[in-house]
Amino acid sequence: MKQPFNIIHQTEDMLVIDKAAGLLSLPDRYNPALPNLYGLLHQKFEKVYVVHRLDKDTSGIMVFALTAETHQNLSLQFQNRKVQKTYLALVEGCPQEERGTIRAGLEKVPGKTGRMRVNLQGKPAVSHYRVLQNWERYSLLSVSIETGRTHQVRVHLSHIGHPIVGDPFYGKGHGLLVSKIKGKRFRLGKNETEKPLIARTALHAQKLGIALEGRTELTTFEAPLPKDLRAGIKQLDKWLTPKFR
Repeated sequence: MKQPFNIIHQTEDMLVIDKAAGLLSLPDRYNPALPNLYGLLHQKFEKVYVVHRLDKDTSGIMVFALTAETHQNLSLQFQNRKVQKTYLALVEGCPQEERGTIRAGLEKVPGKTGRMRVNLQGKPAVSHYRVLQNWERYSLLSVSIETGRTHQVRVHLSHIGHPIVGDPFYGKGHGLLVSKIKGKRFRLGKNETEKPLIARTALHAQKLGIALEGRTELTTFEAPLPKDLRAGIKQLDKWLTPKFR
């Protein structure tokens, strides 16, 4: 079985990880035995400190501390919004503007664990997006966030009418299907069942900028686009007309 993470930077004090989609960041509160990145790292390192998290279906960059001092330093950077976080999101539809800022407070949905919604009286949340490319019915966005609220990117993009492809909470949830891309040109063989090109929320934590020990300037780490998103973009390029990059 392929290891569901890659260590892309390691020192005595910290780890920068490229996490695969489908792997929990932290132990599940109801079933701690489920595979999770923290547990896998704990098998390799004597002490691992959690700094932040990604949703299970989100791939990409995470940072962990290996010492209490570095944990405090990194945690304060996140808490004080000193880090730079950039995501790539494949979304439904095409935003009218090439760039935009979403300022919409977020709150928990009563009675639905882990579900969030927009509320102007909720905790402040700010996301900036830029359209990298669009293909008639889909767009690839770069999204940087000033705040790190639960499901912020997912809720904000859904709020402006462009939910992330495959999002089961805030979108249609069916992933990226070749039949949706090709339309009438699609043919499925007898007794065949179509499998999505992207079978999860199409969100990737692409870049993370943090200040390393003893420095004030940010060092940016980047996780390459995972295989499923590369495959999806390749099919969109093949069958639909890109408007711009």
